[in-house]
Amino acid sequence: MGSVTRFLDSSIGRKVLMSLTGLFLCTFLIVHASGNLQLFKNDMGLAFNQYSVFMTTFTPIKIVSYLLYATILLHVISGVRLALANKAARPVSYGASKMPGSSSWASSNMMVLGFIILIFLVTHMANFWYKYKFGDVEWVKYEVSVMDGSVIGKTTMPSAPHMQPHEYVVNDGVSAPIKYVIVKDLYSVVQLAFQEVWIVALYLLGMLAIAYHLVHGFQSSFQTLGLRHPAIAGIIRNLGIWVFGIIIPIAFASMPVYFFFFA
Repeated sequence: MGSVTRFLDSSIGRKVLMSLTGLFLCTFLIVHASGNLQLFKNDMGLAFNQYSVFMTTFTPIKIVSYLLYATILLHVISGVRLALANKAARPVSYGASKMPGSSSWASSNMMVLGFIILIFLVTHMANFWYKYKFGDVEWVKYEVSVMDGSVIGKTTMPSAPHMQPHEYVVNDGVSAPIKYVIVKDLYSVVQLAFQEVWIVALYLLGMLAIAYHLVHGFQSSFQTLGLRHPAIAGIIRNLGIWVFGIIIPIAFASMPVYFFFFA
């Protein structure tokens, strides 16, 4: 155990820890972006609200969430320690070596980019995660056609102590059966938040910082872990640029833009 601690406390150990936690966060971003695309469904927010219930009540997901929070803290702490150590020694990036095609600006400003991302994350968690878990988020009841799954209506419900999300079907034997879905309305919280200019601006700035941070960080992580073999270097580079530098940031940025201008 002592040897592991000494390794993680070394310069190489901090780089490895940064790489592993960074790659885990990259995986999370793909899953999170995919789930948040439910915001664009034309169903009065039903799919997104059901997704929110799943993400906060399904035990394996909750365990992964706690691991995620710990990973973010480790990544931030490791980054700060590494940056301070590098500054004290000589200006180098946290990758093992300089890579062809990597962004020199991003590599030399990872600390600045990381700080912007941290501010974005704190704001994001406060506006959505904290409000959903501990705030006064309204409960709503959806009327859903059992026949075709279309949403017929949505009404606000008076909240009650110990209320839990649930579903039930009403079938009177005469009209078509109706499914009622009762959930917290995080969709409306998102919709309202993205009417604020400063929040939209912060999200766009955060996504720009994430794009630059990940383009360099994704490739550098493989380099640090010794996994960037010449045979797959091009694949890693393209994944870093297209998936984490373009697609993921655009997917997240499109959400505040959509709600601010069109919803």
